[in-house]
Amino acid sequence: MRGYLKTAGAAALAALVLCGAQPAAQARDGIGVGGAVALGALGGVVAGSAIASANSGYYPGRPVYVAPPPAYVEEVCHVERRGFIDPYGVEHIRRVRVCE
Repeated sequence: MRGYLKTAGAAALAALVLCGAQPAAQARDGIGVGGAVALGALGGVVAGSAIASANSGYYPGRPVYVAPPPAYVEEVCHVERRGFIDPYGVEHIRRVRVCE
């Protein structure tokens, strides 16, 4: 119970300090510094997007370089049975994959 009261008291004290630190609103100098910064940033974004969209486009006289499509060469393979005799005289037959 004590921990809860300490936490609630600290939260109430923080809220009181934060609410009491707000300056009074004054409407005498226009939009202020923060508003001017926000409007400047917004204007920069709008002007930049207008310039970027005006300079992108393909027209028929412009050369376009595209990588050629990949060419796949299919190998023709088959399996053959080949026999051999080991040094001890035993004949072995193995399947061997032969590609041309």
